[in-house]
Amino acid sequence: MNAVPSMQAALLTQHDDAFQVANVPRPVPGRGQVLVRVGASAVNPLDLKIRAGKAGHAAQPLPAILGIDMAGVVESVGPGVSDFRPGDEVYGMTGGVGGVPGSLAQYQAADARLLAPRPSGIGVPEAAAMPLVYITAWEGLVDRAQVKAGQTVLVQGAGGVGHAVIQLARAFGATVFAVDGASKAEQIRGWGAAPIDRDTPVEQYVAEHTGGRGFDLVYDTVGGSGIDASFNAVKRFGHVVSALGWGTHALAPLSFRAGTYSGVFTLLPLLTGEGREHHGHILRNVARLADEGKITPFVDPRRFDLASVADAYALIERREARGKVVVEVAP
Repeated sequence: MNAVPSMQAALLTQHDDAFQVANVPRPVPGRGQVLVRVGASAVNPLDLKIRAGKAGHAAQPLPAILGIDMAGVVESVGPGVSDFRPGDEVYGMTGGVGGVPGSLAQYQAADARLLAPRPSGIGVPEAAAMPLVYITAWEGLVDRAQVKAGQTVLVQGAGGVGHAVIQLARAFGATVFAVDGASKAEQIRGWGAAPIDRDTPVEQYVAEHTGGRGFDLVYDTVGGSGIDASFNAVKRFGHVVSALGWGTHALAPLSFRAGTYSGVFTLLPLLTGEGREHHGHILRNVARLADEGKITPFVDPRRFDLASVADAYALIERREARGKVVVEVAP
């Protein structure tokens, strides 16, 4: 009798508890899936909320394998898959929420529609850092706001998603400004955007950078007061996008500008199955821009493995990460 193939995974059995490296059954790809040998898995702030049991919109039943983003190599393909074959190097936002096993494991059975070929000039850890943030940036900038060359784009927050928004907006020919702490000014300049100190009143930076006209497009990545500032910073008939559009906000500033608003909920295809092909399409475009040298992931130089996943999470909790944190599952 043949033994069931197994793999190692970082298993979470209790919320806010330690991860346990355990042997678990290796998944078998079903119809429309590919089995990926995971090379690296990125850690997002959302992963910390899921681990703590504080992400009701993205809950993961326990025991759980977390990990939303990944890059790896196709090991085998299930029935109905024609776009990939064994040996293909891929990346994607493929699980870790809504009961779908994540990428903190040696293997993952992933929906082929969520995957794209890995950018040829980007390493495995760097590719694993890309899917969630660049998909979120693309959905807001391209799908919702239809960013164009020559526009002015204001980004609220220059973290993981903000960095991706800056790069994508510049790749489309926009002039970009980013609001964050004064300590990030040089970093923001290095990414090609003009920094704005977040302690500067909205009216002041709108006057200074747009002559009081307002920005064509504002992308909020911080939520809360960031959305309120965005409504006051956008031009007449301009567009505001937010990836954290929760809470209660006064719409009058936006309405008086005849502006429009869009929300981005990047997890929707993973949670509902609707629109999964589009995520794969976005990642193919992102890979093309990366290969053209127009976007580059911002990754913390420290590396972790399955045995040190908790240390990776702690680095983000302490707000000491210098870029996206990556766990190398199979270096």
